[in-house]
Parts: sequence; C-alpha cells; structure tokens
Amino acid sequence: MSSFQLNLNPLKEPLGFIKVLEWIAAIFAFATCGGYKGKTEILVKCSPDSENKTVTATFAYPFRLNQASFQTPANVNVCNTDWKHYVLLGDYSSSAQFYVTFAVFIFLYCIAALLVYVGYINMYRDNRKLPMIDFVVTLVATFLWLVSTSAWAKALTDIKIATGHNIVQELKPCEKLTCYFGSVTSMGSLNVSVIFGFLNMILWGGNAWFVYKETSLHSPSNTSASHNQGGIPPPSGI
Repeated sequence: MSSFQLNLNPLKEPLGFIKVLEWIAAIFAFATCGGYKGKTEILVKCSPDSENKTVTATFAYPFRLNQASFQTPANVNVCNTDWKHYVLLGDYSSSAQFYVTFAVFIFLYCIAALLVYVGYINMYRDNRKLPMIDFVVTLVATFLWLVSTSAWAKALTDIKIATGHNIVQELKPCEKLTCYFGSVTSMGSLNVSVIFGFLNMILWGGNAWFVYKETSLHSPSNTSASHNQGGIPPPSGI
C-alpha cells in the first residue's frame, strides 16, 4: 500500500466536493432526528366547576411511544386517577433507528472515502477494484436513503397523529372525564430530518455518475491515463 500523500485537488472536483456535501448532510440527518425530545399535554377537568389540570407525556428518540406514560405535576392529584398507567400509542423505534443508524454509517463511510481521495488518490485511480467498490456502495446508499427516509417519513406522520388531538379519544379516563388537547412540542427538527434524508438521496444519486466515471466500466482501457486529466499531474523524475 502506498504511503499517505496529502492532495486536496480531488476536493475541487465533483467526486470529492459532493462527498463533502454528503458528509455534512448525513450529520444533519441523524442529528435532527436522534436529538429530538418533546412532550404532549392534555387538559383535564374533573367536574364542570373545577379548574383544568395538566397531564403530560414526554417522548423522545427512538420514539417508543408505548413506553411514554402520562405524568402529573409533583404532589398533584388529578381526578383521583393514576395517570402513570396510561401511555401513548405506537412504537416507531424501528423506522427511526434504521434511519439514524444508516445515517451514522454513511457519515463514517464519507470520512473513509475522503481520506482515500485526499491521501491515496493515485492508488484509488490505478486500482480497478476501489472505484468499483465505491460505485456499488454509492448505488446501494442511494437506494437505502430512499427506503430509510420514506419509512421514517411515514413513521413521523404517525407520530404526529399519535401525539396530537387523537390522544383525547384514546385515553380511557377521558371517557368519564372532560379532556381537552393542550399542546405538543414542535416537530420542526424532525421535518428537517426528512428533508435531509431526501437531500442525501439526491446527492448520492447524482454522485453515482462521477464515481462511475472512475470505474473501468466507463473507460475499460487505459483508465489510469484518462484519470491524469483530472487535475493531478503525473509524478516527475528527479
């Protein structure tokens, strides 16, 4: 294996520049989803003449809502009901964890690929296997971004329903008590995570062409000679 030789020229080419964008987009994808924490509140009235009291359910990534029980303020008895026995509906951890885990793997792969681009670009372009592996990974990543983001977008829609106005209809104590939906934490960051998921899919799909140009499929013969046109001068003699 050749020694590491720092060369930033590939970052000026679409191959390296888009990889940097993919690396940044992957960070935003898993950070906006994995770092979310919110709560939903309902207002309960024990009798027509009583004041509204607040009951809160806190939820966060990975969105196992069926483990998010309702809580009352400290030392406050709300309608003689043990609200801890009542939880939100749904478990969306599989879609959320698949999305975040995949984004983290993409983040790590981009780091490895960038190290190869800036340190071993000559070996990368002289070796038929490395560009082909990079091309296959790019195609698979594009497909998995589509799958994971679509699954997460569907789960997010269900999460919004499960933590929204429908809570009042699902809670058993609200069959006897008067309950009103209060509020739910904004899910703007989760919406952004979906946007970045599809943005990643577009970036990886677009980059597939530039990675394909590095493979022997695009230039079966004399590939190394054609690669020297990419701004990297051939080694000069002493």
